[in-house]
Amino acid sequence: MPTSARPHRYAVVDAFTDVPFRGNPAAVCLLELDGAGARIRDVDRKWMLAVAAEFNAPVTAFLAPAAAGGGTAATPRFHIRWFTTVAEVELCGHATLAAAHFLLTGGGVGAGTGAIEFVTMAGLVLTARRRVKVVGKRACDDFAAHGVDRGGGGFCIELDFPVASVEECGSGELPALMPDTLNGASIVNVCKTSTIGDLMVELSSGEEIARLRPNFIEIRECAKRAMVVTGPAPAGSQVDFVTRLFAPNVGVDEDQVCGSVHCALVPYWAKKLGKTRLTAQMASSRGGTLRLELDEDAQRVRICGEAATVMAGTLLA
Repeated sequence: MPTSARPHRYAVVDAFTDVPFRGNPAAVCLLELDGAGARIRDVDRKWMLAVAAEFNAPVTAFLAPAAAGGGTAATPRFHIRWFTTVAEVELCGHATLAAAHFLLTGGGVGAGTGAIEFVTMAGLVLTARRRVKVVGKRACDDFAAHGVDRGGGGFCIELDFPVASVEECGSGELPALMPDTLNGASIVNVCKTSTIGDLMVELSSGEEIARLRPNFIEIRECAKRAMVVTGPAPAGSQVDFVTRLFAPNVGVDEDQVCGSVHCALVPYWAKKLGKTRLTAQMASSRGGTLRLELDEDAQRVRICGEAATVMAGTLLA
C-alpha cells in the first residue's frame, strides 16, 4: 500500500543527549494513512527505504497511531518500524527514544501523557515513560526519585525493553578473524546475543575500546549483524562500562549510541559487577550516556536518556 497523498510530519532528534549534534540522530516520521483499516505493515517498504535513504540518518522510525481500541487516553499506542538507509531492522532503542520525544514535545499525544506504547512488526510492546529531570542530578540518576512530569520542565525518557540473553560463540565466530580491528587488544570474553546473533567481545579496559580502529571489511565477514565491543570503565569514573558497536552489514559503520544492545549488556554487566543499576557510555565520536536498570523478576531492562530535536518539517513525497 502506498502512503496517502497527505503530508507527513517529521523531526530529526538526537537521542541520549540534551545537546544538539551529540548522541545518536534519528529521523522520526508520523504517517497519515488513508482509511480506518490502514496499517503500517501495509505501507510500501521500498518507499520507507527511500525516505530513510533521503534522511540519511542512522535510523528512521516510522509511526502510525494504533487502531481504535489500541492503547488508552492515558497511554496512547503507536505502531513502529525502523529502517537504516539499506535495511529494515527488528529493534532500535535510540530511534524509539527519539520517537517518544517527538510525540511528547510535538503535540503527537496529549499534554498530560506520561507513557507511550510502541508495537513492533513482531508484536512486541515497548513502553516509553516520561520522567522528571531531578534538580541537582544528571537525568535518570535515581529511578526511585522520579515521578511523571506533567509540567513543561525538563524531562528524560525511560524505555522498558525485554532482556536479551547471551550465549557462547562457535569456533568460526571468534574474533581471531579480525586482527586489524582488535589489533592485539586484551580479550576477556567472547559471546553473542541469542536473539540476533550480534558478536559481543569484552576487552580488559575502556581505554582499549576507545583506541580501536575498526576494519569494516573484517567486521562484515565475521559479524552476522553487528560487532559489540565492551569493557569496564576507568576506575574512579561515574560510568560502569564502555561500549562501541559496529554494524556495517546493515548500513551503520559505527552506531553512535545504541540503546537496544543494552538489553544484553545490562544483564551481562549486572552479573559481573553485582549491581542492577548501571551507567554506560558509548565511546563513539558523538558519545552518549545511558542510565540503566535491570528488573530481574520481570526480565526487563529500563534504559533512560534525554533527547534534543534539531529539525522538524513536513514530508511531501
